[in-house]
Amino acid sequence: MADGPGIEILPLGREGEEELFSAYARLVEDEEGFPHAAPLSFEEFYDYWVAHTTAVLAARREGRLVGAYYLKPNFVGRAAHIANAGYFVVREERGNGIGRLLVLDSIARAPGLGFDALQFNLVFSSNPARRLYEELGFEVIGRIPRAVGGEDALIYWRELS
Repeated sequence: MADGPGIEILPLGREGEEELFSAYARLVEDEEGFPHAAPLSFEEFYDYWVAHTTAVLAARREGRLVGAYYLKPNFVGRAAHIANAGYFVVREERGNGIGRLLVLDSIARAPGLGFDALQFNLVFSSNPARRLYEELGFEVIGRIPRAVGGEDALIYWRELS
């Protein structure tokens, strides 16, 4: 599926896992947006990003990874209709609208995967993506004081119907 100027967002295949791990591990090492501690092992990455997900999508420009996201149930059982998602854009591609494409793609795909709402559990208060989330109709439904490194985190939610 072509999603933007030169960007394709497609399901991640096994062949893309190492590339995604390398990009995500760099993000973790730089303490950008996710709470994992560096150094991140491939096993930790795989457990979080691949093993328990419903879908993992990679954004590519000319075959090169520029961003990714996952969708998975936020809860189990009767509450599994609420999805959780995690997104990232590689540093060199930020500010080019790729994050918006990823979030819009997840909103479009989630209902077909059985989800009717989307929740983000740990959005740091300093995260510049907050403006995008709010612009796309997500609302803050909670705050976690001093979640990581003394910084507050917000919980965002949006119905998908």
